[in-house]
Amino acid sequence: MVKISIRYEGSKHCLLTHGPSGSQIETDAPKDNHGKGERFSPTDLVAAALGSCILTTMAIVADRDGVVLEGSTAEVEKEMVSEPTRRIGALHCKVRVPKSVPQDYRAKLERVAHSCPVHKSLHPDVKLPISFEYV
Repeated sequence: MVKISIRYEGSKHCLLTHGPSGSQIETDAPKDNHGKGERFSPTDLVAAALGSCILTTMAIVADRDGVVLEGSTAEVEKEMVSEPTRRIGALHCKVRVPKSVPQDYRAKLERVAHSCPVHKSLHPDVKLPISFEYV
């Protein structure tokens, strides 16, 4: 288990501390929900977690198989919905991978991306399309 401590700082700001490393992240409520949007919002962190989990999981498999993924990127666009309650409605993820990745290996990477732990942890009502580009 990993312990993450969160302290409310006032003005809709929280300070998050990762127990094992001491690394910190600050959050703010978004402008459209009573905040100033000065930092990642909690739902922004979910989007960031998805993108980084996809790349990390792909890298774990690629490293094991001797495939180089350095330079790969992910971009996630978060779409909020308000009905029946305010929540994340969709996380549209665009993954760019070096074209040097062998053609016959790409399908494996794409399967891995769809099975990353964050992707598998999100509610099925959240749409999670992932597109891949080899550049």
